[in-house]
Amino acid sequence: MAEAWNGTEGVADTGYSAGVQNLNIFYDTGNMTFITMCSVLVLLMIPGVGFFYSGLARRKSALELLLMSLLCSSVVFFQWYFWGYSLTFSRTGNAFLGDLTMFGFINTVAAPSTGSADLPDILFALYQGMFAGITPVLAIGAIVDRGRIVPALVFTFIWTTIVYDPIAYWTWNGNGWLFALGSLDFAGGGPVHIASGTCALAYSLMLGKRTGYATNRGLPYRPHNVTNVVLGTVFLWVGWFGFNGGSALGMNIRAILACYNTNLAAAVAGLVWVLLDLRLDRKWSTIGFCSGAISGLVAITPAAGFVAPWGALVIGVVGGAACNLATKLKFLIGVDDALDIFAVHGVGGIVGNLLTGLFATSWVWDLDGLGPYPPLGWVDRNYVQLGYQLAGTCAAFAWSFVLTCLILFLLNLVPGLSLRASAEMEEIGMDDYQLGEFAYDYVEVTRHVSDLSDSSVGSTSEAATTTTEKRTETTVV
Repeated sequence: MAEAWNGTEGVADTGYSAGVQNLNIFYDTGNMTFITMCSVLVLLMIPGVGFFYSGLARRKSALELLLMSLLCSSVVFFQWYFWGYSLTFSRTGNAFLGDLTMFGFINTVAAPSTGSADLPDILFALYQGMFAGITPVLAIGAIVDRGRIVPALVFTFIWTTIVYDPIAYWTWNGNGWLFALGSLDFAGGGPVHIASGTCALAYSLMLGKRTGYATNRGLPYRPHNVTNVVLGTVFLWVGWFGFNGGSALGMNIRAILACYNTNLAAAVAGLVWVLLDLRLDRKWSTIGFCSGAISGLVAITPAAGFVAPWGALVIGVVGGAACNLATKLKFLIGVDDALDIFAVHGVGGIVGNLLTGLFATSWVWDLDGLGPYPPLGWVDRNYVQLGYQLAGTCAAFAWSFVLTCLILFLLNLVPGLSLRASAEMEEIGMDDYQLGEFAYDYVEVTRHVSDLSDSSVGSTSEAATTTTEKRTETTVV
C-alpha cells in the first residue's frame, strides 16, 4: 500500500516538497507499470493509423501517409512538452484553458498528477501525451493525394494548441467547464474522435476535391493494399486496450471491464458493417470489416468505463451501422473526404458520446474502488445526462470545425505554406513529388492502363499487373 502524499498540493512542483528522498513510496508500483504499458500500446496505434490509411490510399501516395503518422505525432510530442501538457492539465486555470505554470515540464516530475493522485505527474504526462499525439494523426489523412507536408506539420502544431488542448481541458481537467457540467467522456470521444473527425472534414473542404473527382461516385480508385489495412486494424485494435483500459488510470476491475467492452464493441461493429455491405454487394468485404471494427472502437471510447457489457454491445451495433451509412455523407455535401475519416471518427465519436448518456451507470464507475458515485445515465434515471453529452458533442464539433477552417485559411495566405500541391504534382504522386521514395520497390512501365497499346496489353502481362492505378471503386472507407 502506497503512502499518502504529504507534500504541497495545488501548486506545481517537482515532488520534493514531500521532504523525503524516495518519492516512489507515494505510488503503487502495479498502477505505474500498468499505465506505462498502456502508454506503449497507445504509441503502437500511431503507425497503426499510418498503415490503415496507407492501405486505403493509392500506391503513389501510400508512403506519404505512413511518414505523416510519424512526423505529426513527433511534432505533437514536442508541443506537449513545450506547453501542451501545461495548457491541458495545469493545476490552475479558468474554465476554458490552463496556464503555463508547467511550461516545458517545469516542476513536472513526481508530485501527484491532476488526473489521478495515484500517478506521478511525469507518468500521467507520458500517457496523455500519447492521446495528444494520435489525435492529429487521425485527422491528417485528409491530405491524401493532394496535400503538402510542410503546411500540414505547421498546422499540426497550431491545431493541437488551439483546438485539442482546450477541448481536452474542458473534458478532463477538474477546472474545465464540461467537467464541471458533468459531461462524461471516458477516453476521448470528444477531444480525440469528434475533434479529429471534424478536423478532417474541414481540412478536406479547405483543400478542395482531388483532380478528377466525380460528384456521383468519387474517384475510381480502390484501396491499393488491403493487407496494410488489416495490419493497421490489428495495431489499432491491440493498442485500443491501452487507450481505453488505461483511462481508468489504475489497475482495477474497471480497467478490465473497459478492455472487455472495447473488444466486444469492435467485434460487433465489424460484423454489422460487413453484413450491411454484403446485403448490397453480395460480397464479403475485408475493408468493410476493418472499417466496422474501427468504428466500434471509436464509438465505445467515451463509454468504455461507464457502461455494462450489454451497453457496449448496443453501442457496437449502432456505431457500426451509423458509420457505415455516414460514408455516403461526403457525396451529399460534396466534400472529398477520401478516407471517410469524418464518417468513422466524427460520426462514431458523436454516437458514442450520446449513447454514453443513455447507458452509463454508476456501478461500473464504482469498480475503480474510489466511489460511491452518483447516478450517471438514463439507465440510472439521470435523464439530464443526455443534455450534458449533447453539450460536449456540440462544443467539440463546433470548436474543431470553425477553428480548423480559420487556421487553414490563414496558413494558406502565408508564402510557402500553400496547402495544396498542383495538379501536375498530383499526377506524379505525393511520394515522388515530396519524398522521392516509394512504398514499394517496383519498375513502373507506364502510369495508366489507357497508355498501353492493344498489342502490349496482350503480350505483357507484367506491365498490366504493375499499371492498375485506375480502377472502378466499390467502397472507399
